[in-house]
Amino acid sequence: MSGRPNTRLADLFGLAGWSKGELARLVNRQAAAMGHPQLATDTSRVRRWIDMGEIPRDPVPRVLAALFTERLGRVVTIEDLGLVRQGRAGKRQGDGIEEHPDGLPWPPERTAAVLTEFTGMDLMLNRRGLVGAGAALATGSTLSGAMYEWLHTDPALRADAPVLDDPLHVDPAGFDRYEAAPVGSQEIEALERSVEVFRAWDAARGGGLQRKAVVGQLNEVGGMLAYHHPAHLQRRLWGVAANLAVLAGWMSHDVGLEPTAQKYFVIAAHAAREGGDRPRAGEALSRAARQMVHLGRPDEALDLMKLAQSGSGDRLQPRTKAMFHTIEAWAQAAMGKGQAMRRTLGRAEDLFVSDRQDAATPDWMQTFKDEDLYGMQALAYRTLAEFDPNAAGPAQHYAQKALALRVDGRERSKIFDHLSMASACFIADDPEQADRYARLALMAMGSNSSRRTWDRLRQMYRLTAQYAGYPGIQELREEIRTALPKERTKKDGAGAQV
Repeated sequence: MSGRPNTRLADLFGLAGWSKGELARLVNRQAAAMGHPQLATDTSRVRRWIDMGEIPRDPVPRVLAALFTERLGRVVTIEDLGLVRQGRAGKRQGDGIEEHPDGLPWPPERTAAVLTEFTGMDLMLNRRGLVGAGAALATGSTLSGAMYEWLHTDPALRADAPVLDDPLHVDPAGFDRYEAAPVGSQEIEALERSVEVFRAWDAARGGGLQRKAVVGQLNEVGGMLAYHHPAHLQRRLWGVAANLAVLAGWMSHDVGLEPTAQKYFVIAAHAAREGGDRPRAGEALSRAARQMVHLGRPDEALDLMKLAQSGSGDRLQPRTKAMFHTIEAWAQAAMGKGQAMRRTLGRAEDLFVSDRQDAATPDWMQTFKDEDLYGMQALAYRTLAEFDPNAAGPAQHYAQKALALRVDGRERSKIFDHLSMASACFIADDPEQADRYARLALMAMGSNSSRRTWDRLRQMYRLTAQYAGYPGIQELREEIRTALPKERTKKDGAGAQV
C-alpha cells in the first residue's frame, strides 16, 4: 500500500459513475463468473484501492479491467487502472507529477502480457458491440518523453523457458487465451504471410472490415510469445507481433478509434524493440506521428518524429529516412512552415533517389514506392496551400504523378490522391477540374471502410463553399452532404481537421 491515492483508478471510477458499494458487488459477481466464487470484496476495500493506493491481489486487477472495459466501451488495462506492482502507475512523485502518466514504457518482460491483455479486451468490445473512443490520447511529447531512454537501449532476447510463477505475468480477463506452446519456423512463415494478406486488404478496402481479424491474430501471437522459443524464432515472432500491432493501430486509426490506435502503435514499438529491430520500432512511432497530424496536432507529431528518427539507430535505410521526412514535412506544412517543409521534402527526395536497395528492403517498407513519395509530397503542398495558395500548383503536380502510378489496387491511397488533387484545384481557382477529381474520389469511397477518407472529404468540402453558385459544384455539395456519415462526437477532444 503506497498511502497515496491511485489517481488513475480514481479518474476512471469517476467516469464509470459507480458508487464504491456498487463496484464491490460487481467485482464479486464478475469474479464468480470468471471462476473465483470465493472472492469477497466490500466497500472499505474499494476505498483503500482508490484512496490509499492499495493494489489488490490477482484476480481482482483482471476483474476490474474487464468491468471498466465494458462500462466505458473502450479498452481499459491493468496499467490504465494503476494496478501494476512496479511502483510506477497510479503514483505521483513529491512534486505531484506522475512518473509515467501513461504507464509507458512498461518493463520488457510485460510486453507479451500487455499485448495479450489489450487485444483480449479489444476483442471483447467487438463481440459485445461496445467499441468506442471514450479515452484520451496521450500527447506526442508525453509519448516521446516517456519512451526516449527506453527506446535507446537494446534489450537482450531471452531464449530460456518461461518462469511460470512470474509475478508480472498477466492473463487476459475473461477471454479465450491461446495456450503458450512452442511453434516452429513453418508456423511463423504462415503468420508472416498472413500479415501480407491483411496489409493488402487494408490498403485496398480500408481498416474497418478486417480489424477484428488482425486483433485476433495478434492476440494469438501474444500467447505464443508467452513460451520462450529459441532466439531466432522468438525474434521472428516479435517481428510478426510488431507488424500486426502496426496494422491493428492503422486500422483503428482508419475507423476513428484514436486512443486504441495509439496504444497499438506503442505496443508495436515495444514488440519491435524486443525483437531487436529498432528501425521497425521507429516506423511504428512514425505512424503515431501521422495520426497526430491528421488530428490537427502537428507540433506533437514533430516530437514523435524526432524520437522515431533518433530511436531507430544507425540501421535506417535511405528509403525509410525519406518516408520519415515526408511525415515531418506534412507536420511542418500543417503549421504553415513553408520553407521548412520544402527543405524537408528536398531531403526526402535526395534520400529516396540515393537508395540503391543494396540491402534487402524490410517487408514493412515495400509499400513506400515512387507513387507514395509523390502522394505525400502532394499532401504536404496541399496542406500548405491553406496558408499559401501558391503551393496549390506543386500539389497538383505531385498528385498527378502519384495517380499515374497507382496501379496496384491500393484504392485508399488513390482516394487520398484524388482528394489532394481536388482540394488543390479548388484553391487554385479551377473548380471544373476540382469537380472531376472530387467525383472520382466520391465514387470510390462507397466501397471503402476508411473513415479517414471521409475526414479528408470534409476538408475538401469546406473549399467548395465559394463556388456554391456554380451549378456543377452545387450538385457536388449536395451529393457530398448526402454521402457523408454523421459526424462522430469527439469524446477525446481529438477530432480530425475538418
